[in-house]
Amino acid sequence: MTAERILIVDDDASFRRIVEYTLQEAGFETTSCGDPKAALDAFTENPFELVISDMRMAELSGLELLTRVLAIDSDVPVIIATAHADVDNAVEAMREGAFDYLQKPVNRAELKLVVDRALELRKLRHENRQLKQAVTERLHFENMSGASSAIQKVFATAAQAAKFDSTVLILGESGTGKELLAKAIHYNSPRKNQPLVVVNCAAIPGSLLESELFGHTRGAFTGATSDRKGKIEVAKGGTVFLDEIGDLEPSIQVKLLRLLQEKEIDKVGAAHPIKVDVRIIAATHRELEKLIRQDQFREDLYYRLSVIPITLPPLRERREDIPLLANQFLGKYGERFGKTLRLDRQVLKVFDAYPWPGNIRELENLMERLTALTAGRVVTLDDLPAFLTKQSSDIDDFVLNLPVEGIALDRVEEYLIREALRRNDGNQTRAARFLHITRNTLIYRMQKYGLAHRDEQEPSPIPTPEKQ
Repeated sequence: MTAERILIVDDDASFRRIVEYTLQEAGFETTSCGDPKAALDAFTENPFELVISDMRMAELSGLELLTRVLAIDSDVPVIIATAHADVDNAVEAMREGAFDYLQKPVNRAELKLVVDRALELRKLRHENRQLKQAVTERLHFENMSGASSAIQKVFATAAQAAKFDSTVLILGESGTGKELLAKAIHYNSPRKNQPLVVVNCAAIPGSLLESELFGHTRGAFTGATSDRKGKIEVAKGGTVFLDEIGDLEPSIQVKLLRLLQEKEIDKVGAAHPIKVDVRIIAATHRELEKLIRQDQFREDLYYRLSVIPITLPPLRERREDIPLLANQFLGKYGERFGKTLRLDRQVLKVFDAYPWPGNIRELENLMERLTALTAGRVVTLDDLPAFLTKQSSDIDDFVLNLPVEGIALDRVEEYLIREALRRNDGNQTRAARFLHITRNTLIYRMQKYGLAHRDEQEPSPIPTPEKQ
């Protein structure tokens, strides 16, 4: 393993010798310079993992050297060595980006400890940057899974939205990948190197969510023993993803509206608002228009959020993507469990017939289960859970009873919609759930076939489909 290289900069030769000896004894490779300009040239030619610099030097101050070093490599930690009288200047250097400071004469044990901590920080920064780069590459829209025209339109819209700071509202059923799409928008935006903060509005009690989002001041309420930044302030310069936005309480909706309009937040207990620079991406599986009619969601907030609305289609409406996604998850969990599996053709037929009420999340969970439990190398019908094979059998029975000369697809669809409404007493929400489609999809298809909205009416008799 190559030893970490440390640059020591001080016009005091005796100090340099002590530090060099201590660090070389600890296994580090050191370079010592009495001239800060020469040290800067050395760093430019071959950057070091760590810099230790005196604060007061004739040619270039430690603060000036710090600024120039960080301009070359922002990940390199810089430790400032200073006399007792210059501690205030050393603290100023830390505000400008120095990792820490040491007082002269330097304690050798303390020197080793601070150097170890500084190098660990550099390692973590490097790893974090690599992970962020990997995430960014994985979340490039061209690398996201889905070949269907429906999902490709979503990716195209999201790619355009990523270029700007406009607020995005992602709509779709649970499990369709709303959070993944939000992350892709952030990591393909100009804010990609700034924080992405995710807040699940449904998972945090309303009494706590206001403080969680906007922060609070000391003494704002019982238990507020100190000032605390909220998620929005933490995301300064980046993106806040508000999942399940439809669950926000009215009082918090007002504060969020102020953020979107004025770019400022009101901390709990604060006397004055705080300006913030964040982008908001929101998502929900709920019908916000319906919540507006029920006075549960502010109409003005809805229009502020839906500057760029994106609706993710459910998996049953992009069936051509099911084999692609299934094999992708099979590879993911196969690598984790040390297995190589493939799906039998009959299994893919069952997958194509199943309505996937839990969408992509349900498919992924199933593939993890099958990867863990399948004994052979091929996933067959025998490996599938009972609810899937029963679904397939029911559909086969339905198909077997069709007339041999065929029947118009529109006729079958209209019949199924009528039957679903009849069985659910005309209630559209329950009928949509019965057919494993959204209520909006049901209403669209009712309009297509000229069926009245009959939530409050008795359903008309359902005719038996005639042979064509």
